[in-house]
Amino acid sequence: MLPDFLPRFPWLTGDLQTLRNTLVRPRIDLSPWPERRLELNLGDGDRLLAKLHLTGEAGVSPLLVLIHGLTGCEDSTYLRASAAHFLNLGYPVVRLNLRGAGPGRPLAQGHYHAGRSADLRRGLAALGELVPQASAGVALMGYSLGGNVLLKLLGEGDLPLPVLAAASLSAPIDLKATQVRMMQPRNAVYHAYLLRRMKAESRADPEVLAQVRSVWEFDEKVVAPPNGFAGAEDYYARSAAKGYWRGITVPTLIVAALDDPWIPGESYLREPWRENPHLTLSTPDHGGHVGFHGRGGSTPWHNRRFEIFLKEAALQPARSRSAASMAK
Repeated sequence: MLPDFLPRFPWLTGDLQTLRNTLVRPRIDLSPWPERRLELNLGDGDRLLAKLHLTGEAGVSPLLVLIHGLTGCEDSTYLRASAAHFLNLGYPVVRLNLRGAGPGRPLAQGHYHAGRSADLRRGLAALGELVPQASAGVALMGYSLGGNVLLKLLGEGDLPLPVLAAASLSAPIDLKATQVRMMQPRNAVYHAYLLRRMKAESRADPEVLAQVRSVWEFDEKVVAPPNGFAGAEDYYARSAAKGYWRGITVPTLIVAALDDPWIPGESYLREPWRENPHLTLSTPDHGGHVGFHGRGGSTPWHNRRFEIFLKEAALQPARSRSAASMAK
């Protein structure tokens, strides 16, 4: 049984938890696991880029697909930390770049956003064609914006591969509430940093980008128009995971810290999650945004939490078969 999350010194506040990887810049070595570059065809001329790591234990554990957050990519520190943790446990891992992200930028004319779950659906279908092991079942883990995309996909259904379990970490399930929180005065430094990175990875007209002064204006002028949204508010309403979680039928772990400086804890506390028996909600008081640097080891707590959840999910089919046999 994993203890409840407790922050380790000196990362004692939500802000310090959030900033820890930026301040420390840990080096995470994945070289013990040879990597293979994958190109996943989206069917519209664009492709997703990913890296596959195998462990030499084919068929023992499901393929784990990691999905980064806003302005992230396959080399984001939190994603590499998860990859190392699960590779050590024997899970093969795919580090996925969303459309136009990181090294995948030259392979895409379009760009990812919080509601682009169709990309993840097509990407998984292509993954199944390239990696035979994926057709036996995958596990999915999404961080921040990637977590929102993942929950939306799961809620929509029509999954191209068997998904055995999933985890969402620090997802902005209420995009409007997250936008309001990000633009509060206490988050001015975060807001400026994030907006600068969003502009840097955008392919929008430089004249349009020069007029953008906030994340709301970015969503209004850069994200919404080319993606069929009437504006930022329409984008938030149609893309937020809070509108899709009731349809999830896959065992899914949802982790969010109540001291996350970017995402209001109320976004999670107001949802009646218990209406869906497939969901497990974990809302520790501390952990920040994609932080969870806790006592008891250097591995982020959310990785250990999902490790246990995956093992429990793997037992569920066996339990169901056992119950069915007893019923006979």
